[in-house]
This record gives sequence, structure tokens and C-alpha cells, in this order.
Amino acid sequence: MTDAQETAIDETPAPVPLLDPREGIPPVIASQEAFAATVDAFASGTGPVAVDAERASGYRYGQRAYLVQLRRAGAGTALIDPVACPDLSPLGRVIGDAEWVLHAAGQDLPCLGEVGMRPAALFDTELAGRLAGFARVGLGAMVEKVLGYTLEKGHSAVDWSTRPLPEPWLRYAALDVELLVDLRDALEEELAGQGKLAWARQEFSALAAAPPPLPRVDPWRRTSGVHKVRRRRQLAVVRELWTTRDRIARERDVSPGRVLPDAAIVAAALAVPADTRALAALPGFNQRAGRARLETWQAAVDRAKALAERDLPQHTAPAHGPPPPRAWADKDPAAAARLSAARAAVTALAEELGMPQENLVSPDSVRRVCWEPPADPTPQSVAQVLTALGARPWQVEQVSALLAGALARGAG
Repeated sequence: MTDAQETAIDETPAPVPLLDPREGIPPVIASQEAFAATVDAFASGTGPVAVDAERASGYRYGQRAYLVQLRRAGAGTALIDPVACPDLSPLGRVIGDAEWVLHAAGQDLPCLGEVGMRPAALFDTELAGRLAGFARVGLGAMVEKVLGYTLEKGHSAVDWSTRPLPEPWLRYAALDVELLVDLRDALEEELAGQGKLAWARQEFSALAAAPPPLPRVDPWRRTSGVHKVRRRRQLAVVRELWTTRDRIARERDVSPGRVLPDAAIVAAALAVPADTRALAALPGFNQRAGRARLETWQAAVDRAKALAERDLPQHTAPAHGPPPPRAWADKDPAAAARLSAARAAVTALAEELGMPQENLVSPDSVRRVCWEPPADPTPQSVAQVLTALGARPWQVEQVSALLAGALARGAG
């Protein structure tokens, strides 16, 4: 961001609270009749559609939507209960040709897709803020910085599966889409002034076209604190307890952490208890949630203890790419030198362009190019590799020559 642009943004009026919209909060749409009327209203609306979704992370299993909020000129604001109205595809179809405006679209698109809503085109205000060089890209911070309004805070992490939803929560949810289109317009102007609007459009198109994320390989390895577990038999205990917990959490539709904390899984893996008495003495299992299923948890531990050596998990997940960079110096010093040169070059350019490095080019792409560089690392050959890895044209244009030069320097 240039000094002139930063100055212009700093001249935004001092934040003022939005008018209290309690009188204008629309009722939650929880019947097919009300939903059909909403579909008609949004079909008649004009311009972009502000879209948001609320989940119950930390309370429920999975990441399904428990409230969907939309706003469009000529249609107003709609708060839809996707539990009562699980198929929102009729609404998705009537607004399908419009641009959807979301904040941190990557978080909401999966759960919106589950209820039948998929945009053909979108504008992500958080990603726009990153490309424009904003230090803080949360919705509240950006609305305050760019538009001069202060959004209500405090309800983002509540249990949105609660029914009925309290009025303060609904007011918070309605405000989340109240100013999204205004923020979009201001950010579009900012990006155009910085010469980055075409880049942003490429990013938005890639987001809209991205397929649903693939399931994680060995998701149990993401257990918090698993790095403390050194032996394969102990890792098997982690895997069995994690899998058992996940099944129970799915059946009960509660967050896995509410069934059994990660810390308890790691404690059991380190101790490998002989029986339920020993298990009950461990942290996390002497609490109500843990005590209620002591025999279930101990059975999982016993299954891990009974596994043949060949069936124990490896210390690390199967590799599907370069090894961790910390191991490069030992495995391939030349690759480590290439990576060091490439990272320095990317960092310098990102600072010059006023954006985070990870938005300029994926760190994973940089690692892959440096670990297995083209035989003749020219800008053209590097561009081909980056494109195959999913880099957008603007990214390829910005970093191909830079990375080719870094590969040459690292080789020297």
C-alpha cells in the first residue's frame, strides 16, 4: 500500500456505532412458505448479494451452517434457519448469476455448498484486504477502518445451534451482512488504485471454482500435543482413541473435544494404562465426560496394545511432497540453499507489493519448486511448474523470473 493510499484510508471518519437495528431485525425464516417468499424477494433484488453463515464450531460435530444471512438491494436482509429449511438450492439458483460478497469465503463456502448454495462469482472482502495490504483483515476491523462504523462484537463463538436464537445474536448476524456490499465497493476502488484489481478477480474466480476440500489423510495426527508421543505403540493409542472419540462425537453430534479432550488422549498414549483403574487416574478421564466411558476408552487402548508390529502407525504420515524444510539441510543441502534464496526473494517482493507472502505465492509451491526444480530453471520452465501447482496467472507473472533467479543463486 502506498503512502498516499494509507493516508487516504487514515482520513476515514472516526468510528461511530451503527444505528440500533432492533426494530428492523427480520424474523428467522424457518418454514417453507417463508422461504419461498424469500426466494421471490431475492430474485427481484438487484446487484451483489452479501452472504454469511454461522456454524457451531466447538459445540457440534462438523462445520454445518446453523444460520445463513443474506442481504441484497431491493430484497432487504434475510436470516434463514438451514435446519428447518435444509435445501436452499432454490435461493442459490435465483441469485446464482449475481456476485456474492463474503468475508473469508473459504470458511463459509463448504457449509453453504452443503445446503445447495454455490456462487458462480464472488468477492471476498477478507482476501481483498490482504491483497491491499491491510494489517488487520477481520470484518469488524476492516469495516471500522474503511467505512468508519463499529460492528457489534462478542457473539462469533457462541453455539449457533441454539434454538430459539437470542435476539442479540440475531442482531449481530444481521449486521454481518449490513455493510458487506459497501465494504466491497470501497475495497474494489482501493485495489484498482493499487493496480491489483485484476489480481483479486483471479483469486476470487479460483475460490468460486475450487472443488470441496479432500478429507485429511490421518486426521488423528492433528491431535494437539501428539508431538510428545514418540513410540509407534503409543501413536497407535492416539489413533484408536481419536477414532473412537470421532465416532461417538458424530453419533451424538457434539464437538469431539467435548467428548474427550486432546490432552486426555495424549496422556493415555504416554501412559498406556493397563486397566480402567489406571486410566481413571489420568488427566481428562477423571472428569464426568471421561468417566462415563472408561470401559470404551480402555477398550481402544487395549486394541492398540494388541496390534501386531507391522500394523502400528509410522512416526510420520506418508509423504506426498517435499520433507519438512527443517530436514532439508541434512537430506539435500543444495535444495536447502535454493529454498533459502527463494524465500528471501519472495519476502522482498511481497514487502514491495504490500501483501503477505502466502498471498503472493503459495509457500507449498515454493517448496516444491525448490525441492525438485526444472532441469533448466528458466522463467518459462518455472512458470509451467507453478501453473501445474495451481498458481494464478498474476502470481506466475510476478514470481517466475524471481524464483528462476533464486534457483540459480541457490545452485551456486
